[in-house]
Amino acid sequence: MTREKELLALHESIRNCTLCPLHKTRTQAVPGEGPVHARIMFIGEAPGVQEDATGRPFVGRSGELLTEMIESIGLTRERVFITSVLKSRPPNNRTPTQSEIEACRPYIDRQIELIDPRIVVLLGGVAISSIVGPWKVSDSHGDYFEAKGRIFFMTYHPAAALRFPKAKALMKSDFEVLRSLLV
Repeated sequence: MTREKELLALHESIRNCTLCPLHKTRTQAVPGEGPVHARIMFIGEAPGVQEDATGRPFVGRSGELLTEMIESIGLTRERVFITSVLKSRPPNNRTPTQSEIEACRPYIDRQIELIDPRIVVLLGGVAISSIVGPWKVSDSHGDYFEAKGRIFFMTYHPAAALRFPKAKALMKSDFEVLRSLLV
């Protein structure tokens, strides 16, 4: 089976997932989107209300800011893969529970394996702690490390950048560091 077909099958499994109680309250699961051969992957926390309604990641205000940041470093959304740790929206956009994160973990791990990006950008504390361990975004933003043949880059979640001007300025600065890793 080709990687494209494997990714499509994985996304179909995500859409039909009932591994945690969030499937009862979601409108639809949000597997993620982008090319299977993307060299850079962005991982956020969980779908929000607009993502839940459309089935697409980062389409609300946070998505607009993320798209702006991606374009600021010479890329487009069409060239990157965008997803979240959780594939279903937690009610009232609450922080995901550990059991929800663990239920979705095989999906995000498989997406990383199939897409095989050179750079994985972790957006916010939940993505950072879920993928690489208990690092605070305030301590790790703009930093990166290499493991398993790829770079894991950490920065603020666009939602935090929309709420806090200082976080937005730091995120912009982080994306300049990210730009330097693209060459």
